[in-house]
Amino acid sequence: MSELANTALLAGAAIVVVLAAIVLYRVVAGPTTHDRVVAVNVIGTSIVIVLALIAAGTDRPEYLDIAIVYSLLNFVLSLVVGRFTYSSEGVEWR
Repeated sequence: MSELANTALLAGAAIVVVLAAIVLYRVVAGPTTHDRVVAVNVIGTSIVIVLALIAAGTDRPEYLDIAIVYSLLNFVLSLVVGRFTYSSEGVEWR
């Protein structure tokens, strides 16, 4: 891959990191638990995207394995939090 393409991929990864840092505000200040869970999922997905862009930009495919494992952990986290915040009367907004 050309040097320009590698630089563009790594610059894209840096942009995604900045956007994920902005979403971090919603994790801290989210008015409800579900807002915080969605924000954490967005940050987790952003990390997977950054890992994929770094893998492509540096020509290191082993980072894709890490991205796959991290995406599965992110999915399991959302299931666990959803399970523990569920009640039979409906969703409790805190």
